[in-house]
Amino acid sequence: MSIRNLALATAAVAVLGLAGCGQTKSDRALSGAGIGAATGAAGGALLGGSAVGGALLGGAAGAAAGYLSDPDDVNLGRPLWRR
Repeated sequence: MSIRNLALATAAVAVLGLAGCGQTKSDRALSGAGIGAATGAAGGALLGGSAVGGALLGGAAGAAAGYLSDPDDVNLGRPLWRR
């Protein structure tokens, strides 16, 4: 497995696994977008690509994963901004 495939697989797992913060769809989409953007930016920078492009793609993927998942699928508790 190449380093690029490994990084992409790690980013995908992080985005899908951590997009589960919050109880409402908007909370989950917002937290997923933040986590996805951070993961995408780091992945883009590590792979020698554009950190901005990685952040945009990761943010979109994280927001979609958070919005489309249910609290019963992955539940990491209430988001920090709701405590």
